[in-house]
Amino acid sequence: MKRFLVAATLALSSLAALAANPQVELLTSKGKIVVELYPEAAPLTVANFLQYVKSKHYDGTIFHRVIPGFMTQGGGFNAQMEQKPTKASIQNEAKIAIEKGLKNDRGTIAMARTGQPHSATSQFFINYKDNSFLDYPGQDGYGYTVFGKVISGMEAADQMAKVTILPGDAPAEPIVLISAKELPAKAEKASASKATTKSK
Repeated sequence: MKRFLVAATLALSSLAALAANPQVELLTSKGKIVVELYPEAAPLTVANFLQYVKSKHYDGTIFHRVIPGFMTQGGGFNAQMEQKPTKASIQNEAKIAIEKGLKNDRGTIAMARTGQPHSATSQFFINYKDNSFLDYPGQDGYGYTVFGKVISGMEAADQMAKVTILPGDAPAEPIVLISAKELPAKAEKASASKATTKSK
């Protein structure tokens, strides 16, 4: 009975590991940033972002807009400042996100959009400080959807704000998003699986 309970507990641990939030590594010219995504709080937004990651859309793009003390934005332009084609825009999920406790706090990642609330496509931004005015309902009744958080490498994002900024908020030197990739499932999944095998 004891062996059965141990095996069942380890099996549940393995399932929990399988359900872990996805993580994406953004390798930039200022360093590596790892973001954790929260599909329960912004399911459409996370799925959309991961599709762009998997299609390599972000590789070789730049952070084209940097405002120290506010945010850094990227995901839409190549190094020649040519806008890349995107998929269709997605539904604004800022209301769902705020209900799940996701706010535009320092270190969070959110979707950029135009004045139209449901216009987000590939561009995203990382908040440099708590920007509560961007949270739902915002200034237009919708706000900006937060869908993840930087869990390592925030210092790389901070470095972006230290370059010379030109009129229009563009960095004087290109800040390149060299690659974006989803990280494999965490190691505890494998170790839990091994432990379950040993208990049989």
